[in-house]
Amino acid sequence: MTKSLNPLTSPQLTAAATAALDQQAQAQDVHKKRPFTAILLAPDNETILLSSNSLSHVRHAESELARNAADNYDWAYLSRCTLVSTWEPCAMCAGAIYWAHIGRLVYLASEAALREVVGEGNEENLTLDLPCRRVFEKGQFAVEVIGPVDGWEERVVADSRRYWG
Repeated sequence: MTKSLNPLTSPQLTAAATAALDQQAQAQDVHKKRPFTAILLAPDNETILLSSNSLSHVRHAESELARNAADNYDWAYLSRCTLVSTWEPCAMCAGAIYWAHIGRLVYLASEAALREVVGEGNEENLTLDLPCRRVFEKGQFAVEVIGPVDGWEERVVADSRRYWG
């Protein structure tokens, strides 16, 4: 499948990162959800098509968004879209992004930073130590990956510490 991703400009990245982090804060404050959020940008890199919060231990923000996107949009269209996540997607979520044919992933904070926030041996078992890039490189459809994003990882970590104190 051929795809043509529009370049993601610095102002577009800042706007998307701000929207994702704002949604993560709202998910915690209003809905008492864990601090994980994903948004889907249209090919123009500005229009937010979908968003999702973490719903449970197996219904992660990124996988829920990818499944919803796959149900509602054509593969060729999704291959030109960008999923922006506050945290690096786990292997399950990376797989869902891949199978949905979403062309680009931007994650603000790494799984390694998440492990530091939640602590070793956290009973929620929130990390897998399997980078999303490793999952994507095994596929036949290229997913462009940007992350962690300089200056944003610290903001995501600070916001998430409110949840895990």
